[in-house]
Amino acid sequence: MSGRAKSKATKKQSNDLNSTLDSDRQKICYEGEGLANLLRLIRREIESARILDGNSLPEKIWFKQQFSIGVNDVTRVLERMDPFNKLGNSLQQPNVSSSRHRGPSVKLQAILVASDCNPRWLTKHLPSLASSRKVPLIFVKDNKKGSLRLGELFKLKTAIAIGVKAKGNAINKVFEEILQGSDTDISLGPDCLSSTVISDVSVCNLQGAKQEP
Repeated sequence: MSGRAKSKATKKQSNDLNSTLDSDRQKICYEGEGLANLLRLIRREIESARILDGNSLPEKIWFKQQFSIGVNDVTRVLERMDPFNKLGNSLQQPNVSSSRHRGPSVKLQAILVASDCNPRWLTKHLPSLASSRKVPLIFVKDNKKGSLRLGELFKLKTAIAIGVKAKGNAINKVFEEILQGSDTDISLGPDCLSSTVISDVSVCNLQGAKQEP
Protein backbone atom coordinates (compact mmCIF):
# COMPACT_ATOMS: atom_id res chain seq x y z
CA MET A 1 0.00 0.00 0.00
CA SER A 2 1.38 3.40 -0.99
CA GLY A 3 1.93 6.22 1.48
CA ARG A 4 -1.01 8.17 0.03
CA ALA A 5 -3.33 5.17 0.35
CA LYS A 6 -2.22 4.59 3.94
CA SER A 7 -2.86 8.26 4.70
CA LYS A 8 -6.36 8.04 3.25
CA ALA A 9 -7.10 4.85 5.21
CA THR A 10 -5.85 6.41 8.44
CA LYS A 11 -7.91 9.55 7.83
CA LYS A 12 -11.02 7.45 7.11
CA GLN A 13 -10.55 5.47 10.34
CA SER A 14 -10.14 8.72 12.25
CA ASN A 15 -13.31 10.16 10.71
CA ASP A 16 -15.22 6.96 11.48
CA LEU A 17 -14.02 7.09 15.09
CA ASN A 18 -14.99 10.74 15.43
CA SER A 19 -18.38 9.98 13.92
CA THR A 20 -18.91 7.15 16.44
CA LEU A 21 -17.90 9.40 19.33
CA ASP A 22 -20.24 12.14 18.12
CA SER A 23 -23.03 9.59 17.87
CA ASP A 24 -22.37 8.37 21.42
CA ARG A 25 -22.55 11.94 22.68
CA GLN A 26 -26.06 12.08 21.27
CA LYS A 27 -27.16 9.15 23.47
CA ILE A 28 -28.19 9.69 27.09
CA CYS A 29 -29.56 7.02 29.38
CA TYR A 30 -31.66 7.32 32.54
CA GLU A 31 -32.81 4.72 34.99
CA GLY A 32 -33.55 4.39 38.69
CA GLU A 33 -33.81 7.62 40.68
CA GLY A 34 -32.46 9.64 37.76
CA LEU A 35 -35.32 8.38 35.57
CA ALA A 36 -37.91 9.17 38.26
CA ASN A 37 -36.59 12.73 38.56
CA LEU A 38 -36.47 13.14 34.78
CA LEU A 39 -40.09 12.05 34.29
CA ARG A 40 -41.23 14.20 37.22
CA LEU A 41 -39.57 17.24 35.66
CA ILE A 42 -41.08 16.57 32.22
CA ARG A 43 -44.55 15.96 33.67
CA ARG A 44 -44.39 19.19 35.66
CA GLU A 45 -43.35 21.17 32.61
CA ILE A 46 -46.08 19.61 30.46
CA GLU A 47 -48.72 20.56 33.03
CA SER A 48 -47.36 24.12 33.30
CA ALA A 49 -47.19 24.57 29.51
CA ARG A 50 -50.76 23.32 29.08
CA ILE A 51 -52.02 25.77 31.71
CA LEU A 52 -50.18 28.63 29.98
CA ASP A 53 -51.84 27.66 26.70
CA GLY A 54 -55.22 28.05 28.40
CA ASN A 55 -56.34 24.42 28.12
CA SER A 56 -58.32 25.49 25.04
CA LEU A 57 -57.62 22.29 23.11
CA PRO A 58 -58.50 18.72 24.02
CA GLU A 59 -55.55 17.15 25.82
CA LYS A 60 -54.92 14.52 23.14
CA ILE A 61 -54.71 17.14 20.37
CA TRP A 62 -52.49 19.40 22.48
CA PHE A 63 -50.11 16.50 23.15
CA LYS A 64 -49.79 15.85 19.41
CA GLN A 65 -48.92 19.50 18.79
CA GLN A 66 -46.00 19.29 21.21
CA PHE A 67 -44.82 15.71 20.71
CA SER A 68 -44.56 12.88 18.20
CA ILE A 69 -45.98 9.91 20.08
CA GLY A 70 -45.08 6.36 19.11
CA VAL A 71 -42.38 4.76 16.97
CA ASN A 72 -44.30 5.21 13.71
CA ASP A 73 -44.95 8.91 14.25
CA VAL A 74 -41.36 9.58 15.37
CA THR A 75 -40.00 7.69 12.36
CA ARG A 76 -42.28 9.58 9.99
CA VAL A 77 -41.14 12.98 11.31
CA LEU A 78 -37.46 12.00 11.21
CA GLU A 79 -37.74 10.80 7.62
CA ARG A 80 -39.23 14.16 6.61
CA MET A 81 -36.38 16.08 8.24
CA ASP A 82 -33.34 16.96 6.14
CA PRO A 83 -30.39 14.58 6.67
CA PHE A 84 -26.92 15.95 7.39
CA ASN A 85 -23.52 14.80 6.26
CA LYS A 86 -20.49 14.35 8.55
CA LEU A 87 -19.62 18.03 8.15
CA GLY A 88 -23.03 19.04 9.44
CA ASN A 89 -24.30 20.26 6.06
CA SER A 90 -27.80 19.45 4.86
CA LEU A 91 -27.92 16.85 2.09
CA GLN A 92 -31.42 17.87 1.01
CA GLN A 93 -31.57 20.00 -2.12
CA PRO A 94 -34.11 22.83 -1.95
CA ASN A 95 -37.20 22.18 -4.02
CA VAL A 96 -39.33 25.29 -4.35
CA SER A 97 -42.25 23.62 -6.10
CA SER A 98 -42.61 20.82 -3.54
CA SER A 99 -42.22 23.18 -0.58
CA ARG A 100 -45.22 25.16 -1.77
CA HIS A 101 -47.45 22.13 -1.40
CA ARG A 102 -46.02 21.01 1.93
CA GLY A 103 -46.89 22.55 5.25
CA PRO A 104 -44.23 23.91 7.58
CA SER A 105 -41.68 21.20 8.33
CA VAL A 106 -41.72 19.72 11.83
CA LYS A 107 -38.37 19.14 13.50
CA LEU A 108 -37.58 17.13 16.58
CA GLN A 109 -35.40 18.50 19.35
CA ALA A 110 -34.86 15.14 21.05
CA ILE A 111 -36.34 11.65 21.27
CA LEU A 112 -37.18 9.67 24.39
CA VAL A 113 -36.77 5.94 23.75
CA ALA A 114 -37.54 2.94 25.96
CA SER A 115 -34.28 1.01 25.56
CA ASP A 116 -35.68 -2.07 27.32
CA CYS A 117 -38.64 -2.53 24.98
CA ASN A 118 -39.36 -5.98 23.61
CA PRO A 119 -38.93 -6.85 20.78
CA ARG A 120 -35.95 -4.55 20.30
CA TRP A 121 -36.23 -4.44 16.52
CA LEU A 122 -39.07 -1.95 16.99
CA THR A 123 -36.52 0.77 17.78
CA LYS A 124 -33.45 -0.67 16.03
CA HIS A 125 -33.63 1.89 13.20
CA LEU A 126 -33.96 4.97 15.41
CA PRO A 127 -30.29 5.55 16.44
CA SER A 128 -28.96 5.74 12.89
CA LEU A 129 -31.96 7.68 11.57
CA ALA A 130 -31.84 10.19 14.44
CA SER A 131 -28.07 10.54 14.13
CA SER A 132 -28.37 11.43 10.43
CA ARG A 133 -30.76 14.23 11.42
CA LYS A 134 -28.65 15.40 14.38
CA VAL A 135 -31.42 14.58 16.84
CA PRO A 136 -30.16 13.36 20.25
CA LEU A 137 -31.67 10.28 21.87
CA ILE A 138 -32.59 10.03 25.55
CA PHE A 139 -32.92 6.37 26.55
CA VAL A 140 -34.95 5.30 29.56
CA LYS A 141 -34.72 1.92 31.24
CA ASP A 142 -36.84 0.49 34.05
CA ASN A 143 -36.57 -3.29 34.21
CA LYS A 144 -38.40 -3.78 30.89
CA LYS A 145 -41.00 -1.18 31.88
CA GLY A 146 -39.51 1.85 30.17
CA SER A 147 -42.38 2.03 27.69
CA LEU A 148 -44.87 2.02 30.57
CA ARG A 149 -43.08 4.94 32.22
CA LEU A 150 -43.11 6.95 28.99
CA GLY A 151 -46.76 6.12 28.41
CA GLU A 152 -47.67 7.52 31.82
CA LEU A 153 -46.55 10.97 30.69
CA PHE A 154 -49.34 11.03 28.11
CA LYS A 155 -51.94 8.90 29.90
CA LEU A 156 -51.28 5.98 27.55
CA LYS A 157 -50.72 2.34 28.40
CA THR A 158 -47.30 2.32 26.71
CA ALA A 159 -45.13 4.55 24.53
CA ILE A 160 -41.90 3.13 23.13
CA ALA A 161 -40.69 6.41 21.60
CA ILE A 162 -41.59 10.06 22.14
CA GLY A 163 -40.28 12.86 19.91
CA VAL A 164 -40.09 16.39 21.35
CA LYS A 165 -41.09 18.85 18.63
CA ALA A 166 -38.88 21.94 18.31
CA LYS A 167 -41.34 24.78 18.86
CA GLY A 168 -39.21 27.21 20.87
CA ASN A 169 -41.39 26.90 23.96
CA ALA A 170 -40.82 26.22 27.66
CA ILE A 171 -40.81 22.46 27.09
CA ASN A 172 -37.94 22.84 24.63
CA LYS A 173 -36.05 24.97 27.15
CA VAL A 174 -36.28 22.22 29.75
CA PHE A 175 -35.10 19.58 27.28
CA GLU A 176 -32.19 21.81 26.29
CA GLU A 177 -31.15 21.87 29.94
CA ILE A 178 -31.54 18.09 30.12
CA LEU A 179 -29.38 17.57 27.02
CA GLN A 180 -26.72 19.92 28.37
CA GLY A 181 -26.78 18.16 31.73
CA SER A 182 -27.30 21.46 33.54
CA ASP A 183 -30.14 20.21 35.74
CA THR A 184 -28.54 18.76 38.87
CA ASP A 185 -31.82 17.22 40.05
CA ILE A 186 -31.71 14.60 37.29
CA SER A 187 -28.01 13.77 37.36
CA LEU A 188 -27.24 10.55 35.54
CA GLY A 189 -24.57 9.45 37.97
CA PRO A 190 -21.16 8.08 36.89
CA ASP A 191 -22.38 4.61 35.94
CA CYS A 192 -25.15 5.61 33.54
CA LEU A 193 -22.93 8.04 31.63
CA SER A 194 -21.36 5.05 29.89
CA SER A 195 -23.36 3.49 27.07
CA THR A 196 -22.82 0.54 24.77
CA VAL A 197 -24.27 0.12 21.31
CA ILE A 198 -25.54 -3.39 20.64
CA SER A 199 -27.05 -4.11 17.23
CA ASP A 200 -27.49 -0.35 16.67
CA VAL A 201 -29.54 -0.04 19.87
CA SER A 202 -27.97 1.89 22.76
CA VAL A 203 -28.56 0.48 26.23
CA CYS A 204 -27.25 1.39 29.67
CA ASN A 205 -23.99 -0.23 30.63
CA LEU A 206 -24.25 -0.14 34.41
CA GLN A 207 -21.66 -1.66 36.70
CA GLY A 208 -23.11 -4.70 38.39
CA ALA A 209 -26.35 -4.50 36.39
CA LYS A 210 -27.71 -7.64 34.77
CA GLN A 211 -27.33 -7.41 31.02
CA GLU A 212 -30.42 -8.28 29.04
CA PRO A 213 -30.09 -10.96 26.32
